[in-house]
Order: sequence, then structure tokens, then C-alpha cells
Amino acid sequence: MGMLQPEPGLLIWMTIAFLIVFGLLARFGFPAIQKTLDERRKYIDSSLEEAAEARRRLEGLQTEMEGVRQEAQKQKSEILKSAADAREKILAEARQRAGEEGERIVAAARLSARNESEAIIREARHQVAQLAIAVSERLLRGRLEDTQEQTALAERLLSEIEQSKADNKEV
Repeated sequence: MGMLQPEPGLLIWMTIAFLIVFGLLARFGFPAIQKTLDERRKYIDSSLEEAAEARRRLEGLQTEMEGVRQEAQKQKSEILKSAADAREKILAEARQRAGEEGERIVAAARLSARNESEAIIREARHQVAQLAIAVSERLLRGRLEDTQEQTALAERLLSEIEQSKADNKEV
């Protein structure tokens, strides 16, 4: 017989050897291999679950971080707005106080100028009056020798005083 056609005895012994080896493998080898494959499958499944959980937590953290960032941006805007409002309020108060102080200073200056002007006018009138009295006294000494001249002078002075008073009341 040829190589392609084995003898029936050899075929029986090969089948018995194969069945023994297959039995030993089925009894001891396949369970160990299956156990290792199951452990590997469990490890891969748990790793995938952990990765999915980590991804969910990361997405949650990113959402939370975005919310915190938006809240911080909102607070920043509110703080800047309140600071700008406070600045405007302080500036308005400062402008108002400066305006009031300026008005008070101007009023005080006007009052002081008016008082100074009145004092100067009183002093000038006083000096003019003294000068007029001195001039009148000298003129009168020379003219008072005649009674007619005295009467005419007195009447003229009275009319001038009355005219002067009328002019001052109109002003």
C-alpha cells in the first residue's frame, strides 16, 4: 500500500492516539485555555467599562468646568459693571461737590468784592465829603462877610443837596 492509503491497523492506532491526546487536552488543556480566555475577556470588558466610565466622568467634568467658566465670566462682568457704576457715581459726586464748592467760592468772592467795593465807595465818599467841607470852608470864609451872599449860598447848597438826594434815590 501506498502512503496515501494507510494500513487499517495503523489507522486504528493513530485514531486511538488521537483520541487519547484529544481526551487529555479536553480534560486538562482546553479548560486551562478557556479559563485564560475568560479571564482575558473579563479583563478587557472591565477595562472597556472603566474607560467608558472615565469618559463619562471626563464629559461631566468638562460640562461642569464649562459651567464654572461661564459663572466666573458672569461674575467678572457683574464685578466690572458694578465697578464702573461705582466709579461713575464717585465721579458724579466729586463733580457735584466741586461744582458746589466752586459756586460757594464764587459767591464768597462776589460777596467779598461787593463788600470791598462798598468800603471803597464809603471811603471815597468820606474823603470827597471831607474835601468838599474843606473847600467849602475856605470859600465860605471869603464870602460869608456879606449877608446876602450867605443867604444865596445857603439856598443854593440846599437845592444842590436836594437834587443830589433825588439823583441817588433814582440810582
